[in-house]
Amino acid sequence: MKRRQLIKQLSALPLIGGLFTPGKVASAVLPDTVERRDYYKELGLRTFINAAGTYTALTGSLMKEAVLDAYHYASKQYVALDELQDKVGERLAQLIGCEAATVTAGAASAITLGTAGVLTGLDQEKASRIPTDLSGMKTEVIMQKSHVIGYAHALKNCGVKIVEVETRKELENAINEQTAMLWFLNANNFKGKIQYQEFIEVGKKYNLPIMNDAAADVPPVENLWKYTDMGFDLVCFSGGKGLRGPQSCGLLLGRKDLIAAARLSAPPRGDRVGRGMKVNKEEILAMLVAVEDYLKRDHDADWKLWEGQIRHIREKVSTAPGVEAKTHVPDIANHVPSLKIRWDQNKIKMTPDEVRQALRDGHPSIETVGGDESVDITTWMMNPGEERIVASTIYKILSKKS
Repeated sequence: MKRRQLIKQLSALPLIGGLFTPGKVASAVLPDTVERRDYYKELGLRTFINAAGTYTALTGSLMKEAVLDAYHYASKQYVALDELQDKVGERLAQLIGCEAATVTAGAASAITLGTAGVLTGLDQEKASRIPTDLSGMKTEVIMQKSHVIGYAHALKNCGVKIVEVETRKELENAINEQTAMLWFLNANNFKGKIQYQEFIEVGKKYNLPIMNDAAADVPPVENLWKYTDMGFDLVCFSGGKGLRGPQSCGLLLGRKDLIAAARLSAPPRGDRVGRGMKVNKEEILAMLVAVEDYLKRDHDADWKLWEGQIRHIREKVSTAPGVEAKTHVPDIANHVPSLKIRWDQNKIKMTPDEVRQALRDGHPSIETVGGDESVDITTWMMNPGEERIVASTIYKILSKKS
């Protein structure tokens, strides 16, 4: 894979004055002689095994050691924020293979900043007026009804009107002189009547920027460059999910002119819509290293690990009478081996909600997801070995109630 070869070459290049080389900085790990405080215990908080996935409410993912090293390295010295964003953005664009990139305060922040950039271009005065005064700017963003989710509110932060459509004909009819951008929710590609290529085709036909919210769409690794290569002008990713960067970070990738415009609404500028979306120097550097680390990973080995963990849980819980467990992989978003556990509730006198609560209340606590018919599990956010605890705990709960 060309980008994997590229990162090996780039890893030898100096970053920010040659001060930083991944894996070579002083580790943040304390000597064994230093007593470590149990902060969560002091606060009266319970930690848990994450069998649910990369949910913000569950604090996303755990950062890799290289990412933590970068974070702590950055905390020891000062650097100009804009210069850091410039250099990190250039490096990210090289690694990913897009025109430009910037680190944002999560994927929702990427959506807001990207939208602001589309509205204002490089006009500082316009940027200072969002969201209360859009005079002289286009004011509408079009999306499919099947793509409307709560996170689309990040568009409204810029004061734009959302126009919902269903078909290509409706989409083209909705385009007018006030149309600023077309917005696409990657996870719902197959739920909409207008899918990738056709949506991009319409945007190009009318010379409109097209943004793709791909927040939870790595793995697979190639998605990092797939959507900009397809023709999306802006693509948003979460940094604290599959990339295993800081939970409060994200990536905005795409056209150089639009990324530069988006930066005008980002910190450190104080009179802009993105002022509250600050990303500190520690997070910016850690996000870069998270991408470097992710591109260098053995993704096949990761997949085999997850498959093995899911298989172990499935085989164990399926031995409980009346329990059925099936493996599946979502087509888009959180594309990892996953498990649905179902049972006959006439035989096992517990609802999925009750099982989830029992897992949450247990020792150790285990977080899972699912609906009225199943308990759903992923293992990619677990530490190796935790799958055995999850398997035996679910088996015990369901066996006792049968």
